[in-house]
Amino acid sequence: MKIRLIAVGTKMPSWVTEGYKEFARRMPSEMTLELCEIQPGQRGKGRDVARAMQKEGDAMLAAIASSDYVVALEVKGKAWTTEQLSTQMEGWRMNGCDVALLVGGPEGLDRRCVERADIKWSLSPLTLPHPMVRLLVSEQLYRGWSIMTNHPYHRA
Repeated sequence: MKIRLIAVGTKMPSWVTEGYKEFARRMPSEMTLELCEIQPGQRGKGRDVARAMQKEGDAMLAAIASSDYVVALEVKGKAWTTEQLSTQMEGWRMNGCDVALLVGGPEGLDRRCVERADIKWSLSPLTLPHPMVRLLVSEQLYRGWSIMTNHPYHRA
C-alpha cells in the first residue's frame, strides 16, 4: 500500500523537508509514504485567487489515481485521535487500495478536491502553517503505524 501526501507548495524550509523525509523513511515497505508537491498558483496584487486555486485543484486531481482512497485535510473535517488514525490506516490497508492525502494552499483546497474526497480529516480547528502540516502528518502516520504493529515509538 502506498500513501501519497499531495500538497501544494514546493519550497519548504530545510527543517520541514528533513523532518518529513525522516518519518517517510521510517515507514515500512508495505506502507510507503510518498510526497507529491503541487506548484502553487500565482498569488499577489492583481492576481485572481480563484484561478490559482483552480490551477492547484487541476494538478491535484491529475495526481490522484481513480482507484485511490482520497482523504482531504480540511479544517471542517472530522478530528481523529492518534488511535483513530491508526484504525483508519488499518482499514486502508485491509481495503487494499492506495491512499491520497490532500493538503491545499493558503486558501485551502479547491472545492472539486473536497468533493472528490472519500473522507475529510481535520488535524486541528487551528489554522496550521501548511509546511508544518507535512511534518505533522508524516509523524502521525508513523505513530499510527507504530500502534498497528505494537512498535514502542507510541507510548500512549
